Amino acid sequence: MRNSSPETIHGAGLGLRRAIIGPLCEQKPGQVDFMEVAPENWIHLGGRYGKQLRAMTEAYPFVTHGLSLSLGGPEPIDVKLVKSIKAFLDEHRIDVYTEHLSYCSDDGHLYDLMPIPFTAEAVKHVVQRIHLVQDILERPMGIENVSYYAAPGQEMTEIEFLRAVLNEADCGLLLDVNNIYVNSVNHGYDAETFLQQIPGERIQYIHVAGHYNEAEDLIVDTHGSDVIDPVWTLLEKTYRMFGVKPTLLERDFNIPEVVELLGEVDKIHQIQARYRPANEKTA
Repeated sequence: MRNSSPETIHGAGLGLRRAIIGPLCEQKPGQVDFMEVAPENWIHLGGRYGKQLRAMTEAYPFVTHGLSLSLGGPEPIDVKLVKSIKAFLDEHRIDVYTEHLSYCSDDGHLYDLMPIPFTAEAVKHVVQRIHLVQDILERPMGIENVSYYAAPGQEMTEIEFLRAVLNEADCGLLLDVNNIYVNSVNHGYDAETFLQQIPGERIQYIHVAGHYNEAEDLIVDTHGSDVIDPVWTLLEKTYRMFGVKPTLLERDFNIPEVVELLGEVDKIHQIQARYRPANEKTA
């Protein structure tokens, strides 16, 4: 039996980090419907953390969100890494795997998510790599719309590029609502107009997160603070357009007490309740 598949993920989720796995293991909070991990941070991990992770994957449905596949990178796909990810997914019976639509390596890791040029050539490059990864994983994968701060060699708009990759790769979408908001401020476009052009049928689940305002016209996607009201509003608009989708809270640093994180998970539930049909099951 699978731990998770696109059909079994629902409700409100929380990104699992080592800093909070202890209290989450003890509490097993009921308002968390699913969890997400970056497999690279947990592959081959034994000892206390390995036991805690096993306890959590046995208690909750899980999805995985990769950090270092470098889908748009110039170097060949790291097949050894993909095989390790497959083994991890098999071990924990997880079917949902997503990655960033970006690249993070070129003859070594760059330790940042770099923007892929929005070109037809880049679409073909990324699509070929997605097909390779899916073949090795023996699972469909999803891609996440990313925040970016420059658009080198741009020949297409961001939404045109995203739609082209989704269509030609025939893959799923991890829709990051915070990234849409961040990019709309940094690049001067209307977030709701962008959202209206998303192919809603491809959405597997949604991310919400906090960010840092560097200046009036520059936001840095940090995942290090609370979700702000405009992002919550954009999430509501997403549900209004596409229906209620599974939605996960990301928090990567400045991580508060678990009770504060669960307060934001509760807020996801509250917003979902306003847009979910009365007769629709939540589990």
